[in-house]
Amino acid sequence: MITYLDTSVAVWLAQKSLDRITPAGLDHLAHATDRRLSFAVLLELQFLYEIKRILIPAADIRRKLETEFAVTVCDLSFPLIAETALTENWTRDPFDRLITAHARANSLAWLVTSDRRIREAYPRAIW
Repeated sequence: MITYLDTSVAVWLAQKSLDRITPAGLDHLAHATDRRLSFAVLLELQFLYEIKRILIPAADIRRKLETEFAVTVCDLSFPLIAETALTENWTRDPFDRLITAHARANSLAWLVTSDRRIREAYPRAIW
């Protein structure tokens, strides 16, 4: 079962702030056989680092998630994700559009997210 992590979930998992993730989200992550990040999550993490909202650069968070939680960065093609993102017209946030489109383009994969708007728009979002 493929499961994507939203940006906040990636940060909390990397920080081991598991109390920030719901029991349902943690259970889903524990049973996921294939945990992934969208490249858009990495880009958003780097922006957050650059504006000092998080203290660790995206590359370090990626390595930590790969090593400690077997999370990989998905390699679906950008043109496929961008085309799918064109239909995500429920938001003007480019990161939310791309993250959701990434999961949708990968056979409606699961997406663990605390974002209420994503959960309302994406049928396989879990929190």
